[in-house]
Amino acid sequence: MTALWTSTEIEAATGGRASAAFDVTGVTFDSREVGAGDLFVAMPGTVADGHQFVAGAFAAGAVAALVSKPVDGPHVLVADVAQALTDLAVAARSRTSATVLGVTGSVGKTSTKEALFAALDRFARGKVHRSVKSYNNHTGVPLSLARMPRETEFAVLEMGMNRAGEIAALTRLVRPHFAIVTTLSSAHIEHLGSMEAIADAKAEIFEGLEPDGVAILPGDTPWSDRLIKVARVHAGRTVTFGAKSDVTAVHAVRSGDGGSLVTARLVDSELTFTIAQRGDHWVSNSLAVLAAVESVGADLAIAGLALADLAGLKGRGQRHRLAIERGDYLLIDESYNANPASMAATLQALGTERDVTRRIAVLGPMRELGEHGAELHAALAPAVIAAKVDRLILVGDEMLPLERELAGAVPIDRADGADDAAAKLAALVRPGDAVLVKASNSIGLARLVDAMAGGEA
Repeated sequence: MTALWTSTEIEAATGGRASAAFDVTGVTFDSREVGAGDLFVAMPGTVADGHQFVAGAFAAGAVAALVSKPVDGPHVLVADVAQALTDLAVAARSRTSATVLGVTGSVGKTSTKEALFAALDRFARGKVHRSVKSYNNHTGVPLSLARMPRETEFAVLEMGMNRAGEIAALTRLVRPHFAIVTTLSSAHIEHLGSMEAIADAKAEIFEGLEPDGVAILPGDTPWSDRLIKVARVHAGRTVTFGAKSDVTAVHAVRSGDGGSLVTARLVDSELTFTIAQRGDHWVSNSLAVLAAVESVGADLAIAGLALADLAGLKGRGQRHRLAIERGDYLLIDESYNANPASMAATLQALGTERDVTRRIAVLGPMRELGEHGAELHAALAPAVIAAKVDRLILVGDEMLPLERELAGAVPIDRADGADDAAAKLAALVRPGDAVLVKASNSIGLARLVDAMAGGEA
C-alpha cells in the first residue's frame, strides 16, 4: 500500500523530530478508530490527553505516533500536537493536485457532501477523498486534509461553525476551488444572534477560494443577496441553485418508492433523474450537487445515477425495518442533528410515507437557539400537524413550548431522556407504524435507535 506519509515528510511538515524511520498509511486522533498502519495523533483534550492512549493505539496496529512528549515506540516529537496536525494538513493541501470542493451550510451540508462524494466517485472511482462523519471543525478539517491520499483527483471537505470567524479560518486551510453553501436556517442563532449574521458567517467560505474559484449558493433564500455580495468579491464565478436560479428544478414529483423524480435545468444542460432520499429538502440538496458536478466538468448522467442509489446516512435519514411481534415497522433515524429547518423538512417527509398504519415522531430539543429556543420549538407545531403525526413522544423540558402549542391536537407522551423515550416507544409501537426520531446530537437519541435496531427485520 502506498505510504500516505513518511517519517521524513512528517518531520518536514511539522518541524518535529522522528525517533525512527517509518511509513504510515492513515492518520487518526481517535484511539477507537486506529487501524493497521496508522499514525496516531495524541491530541490534547479537555477530558483526556491523547498521550494516555498511545500504548493502546500501538496495540491496535498504529505504526507511529505524533506526540509532544517522548513515548515508547516510533514517533515524531513536536512542541504542539494540535499545531502539528494543522501543519500536516497544510502540507497535504500544498502537495495535492486535486480539485478541492468545500461545503458548508446550516442544513444538509453533510448529506450534500456525501451525495457529492458519491457522484464524483462514480466518475473517478477510487480517486475521490472526503471528510468522514462530521469532521468539520478546527480539528476535524485538518485531520481530513492530513488523510488525503497523494493520488486524489477530487476532495470534498465539509466545514462547520458555531461562531463568526470559524469558517474563515477553515476555508483558508482548505483553499477550495469550488465553495458550496447549502440551506441556511437558525441553527447557531444562540451565538450569532440573527439570520443575517448566520448568512455572513457561512459566506466566509468564499474568502478561501482559489483564484478564479466558483461559489455555489442558494438563490432562493431571503439572504441570497448577502451571500452573493461576498461571493462576488472572492469568486471568479457564482452559480445559484433553487427556485428562479441558475440551476433549478423545472419539475419535481414524488416517485413510486417515496423519493423524487426531478427534471433540472442547469447552466449548460438539462437532466432528469431520481433521488432515492425522501423529502423536498433533498431536491434542494440534489441541485447543489448537480451545480457542483457540472461546474467541475464531471459526468452529470453518472451523478444522476448516484443520487438514485444514495442510501440514507446513519443519523441522517437511515431507514430501518424493525421486526416486532406480528409484523414490523419503519424507523427513520434522524438522530444526529436538528434545527428548525431540518425538523420541518423531516416531518414533511414523514407525512409523505405511504402504506403506514400510524405516523409516530420522537422529537428532542434543538440546541444552540439561545433566547429564541422556546419560540422556535413552539413553531414546530404546524409541521407536526401537517405531517399527520398520530402520536408524539417529546424528550425533555425544552419541548414543553411545543406541547403547549399543540394543545391536545396530537396525543403526546413525555420522556425524561433517550432511555425513557426508548421504553415508551417500545411499549407504543405497532406493526405498520412509521417512526421518526430526531433531535440535536447531544440529546443522545442515537441510543434509542441503536436499542430499537436490534430488531432489524
